[in-house]
Amino acid sequence: MEETPSRERMDWHTFFASQSRVMAARSTCPRLAVGCVIVREKRIIASGYNGSIHGDEHCIDVGCKVISGHCVRAVHAEQNALLQCARFGIAAEGADLYVTHTPCLNCTKSLIQAGIARVFYEFAYRPDPYAQELLNKAGIFVEQVTSRLDLLLDLREGNR
Repeated sequence: MEETPSRERMDWHTFFASQSRVMAARSTCPRLAVGCVIVREKRIIASGYNGSIHGDEHCIDVGCKVISGHCVRAVHAEQNALLQCARFGIAAEGADLYVTHTPCLNCTKSLIQAGIARVFYEFAYRPDPYAQELLNKAGIFVEQVTSRLDLLLDLREGNR
């Protein structure tokens, strides 16, 4: 009987970081594709990506609506995930957030208010010193992680 070659198994941080990257693929704002997942007890309880509100046009279809250097059409990935929790009655208290890019100041404030316990990000993007200060004051653990979409592609191609 032929042995099946072993493959590397992702650890949980890598797995959820990779899931946030998959969510970013749904982004509808071309300025930056951001995705996130909210996780409790190794289960995804909500997800989000940056894009337009329900019923509005998407940036990829009609262009970005930029005011003061920011696209105001897109709701940020973290906000979309937290709003998904609110919409479906899921508490975010004590959960972890995996996000492709460091949260902006407004998202940081929302994460703190929602009770997110830990934030894991892959890419540092315009890190805000006050956002970091607030995360420290709130006692929220922050760590950079790495995704491994290449392992997901290996599975798709049958390289098990």
